[in-house]
Amino acid sequence: MKQIALLGATGSIGIQTLDVIRLHPEEFNLYAMAFGRNVDKALPLIREFQPRLVVVQDEETKDQLAKHIDQPILIGADGLIEVSVVDDVDVVVNAVMGSIGLPATLKAIQARKVIAIANKETLVTAGHLVMSEAKKYGVDLLPVDSEHSAIYQSLNGESKQDIHKLIITASGGSFRDKSREELVGVTVEDALNHPNWSMGAKITIDSASMMNKGLEVIEAHWLFDVPYDQIHVILHKESVIHSMVEFVDRSVMAQLGTPDMKVPIQYALTYPNRLDLPMTKQLELEEIATLHFDKMDTVRFPCLRMAYEAGRAGGSMTTVLNAANEEAVQLFLEGKISFLEIESKIERALEQHQRIHNPDLSTILSIDKETRERVRFHS
Repeated sequence: MKQIALLGATGSIGIQTLDVIRLHPEEFNLYAMAFGRNVDKALPLIREFQPRLVVVQDEETKDQLAKHIDQPILIGADGLIEVSVVDDVDVVVNAVMGSIGLPATLKAIQARKVIAIANKETLVTAGHLVMSEAKKYGVDLLPVDSEHSAIYQSLNGESKQDIHKLIITASGGSFRDKSREELVGVTVEDALNHPNWSMGAKITIDSASMMNKGLEVIEAHWLFDVPYDQIHVILHKESVIHSMVEFVDRSVMAQLGTPDMKVPIQYALTYPNRLDLPMTKQLELEEIATLHFDKMDTVRFPCLRMAYEAGRAGGSMTTVLNAANEEAVQLFLEGKISFLEIESKIERALEQHQRIHNPDLSTILSIDKETRERVRFHS
């Protein structure tokens, strides 16, 4: 039985991970779980799964939760690290939002845990550090993003030297049929209305701006060691093909399925094996009948352009990209800026930053903090 440490248990990926664990009690046990401040959502889960350790965001949340449970309660980034390196833990599922998951991921790699990574910000912010440590300690990073899981599955049994290009599919998000002129004045509610996927607020906004796809391009660069010029993004409105790999002989391998995050989550937990997943709808191609594909327009979606530019520049630029985006999206969700101002705040942050070629963890965390403060209070 695999012992799981789940970071980000009350988020969309966390809840669906618990669905998978619940479905296969003979295969998985929740050893530890971490969440932010949502005690009302977390408490029933703690009572159901009875993890040995719990991590919360702050002292206030700890005091609130301690009235209801007997388990040890840890706090913050140090708590995330502690549960990620416990000897009994086999798999660390990093599903926290934002760069807070980075130090825990690095420590878990050093403790030789299997990492199921749903936190793309970890690789975007510090891919060079994460992949270097993974190689050093011989640790598997199993992607939970549907796109990267699709690429990972398509590469099974293949040589990376035979890759011609990676093809990442994009649904287009909530505003895929709108022109830039029609984006003026769109609301938070409009942006959160994703046509295909059920996701958390932040990732749904990223999907609407296409930053989510930009972050995935950077993540794919690090996960699969493929140059940016060999990573392509195409619009695919049905979200049936989750991504593809074209090889040097022009053969293309694709992974298909209904849009359900439990599929890549379970694959990461069971790898290299597979288990039944009866809660997921089977793919009936005759019902879908037609699949559509379109070229990606980086003028229409400038966040994707900025992600490619930051990735190619390398160093600390991707840290700035991620931090600026997180803060700008939060400001939009709070109703403090418009949807289109997300892009302008990110671009300004990138223009104002002096790139550091090979930043260490301390420098990355410092740049992350400075960028957030600049975007929220000064830009």
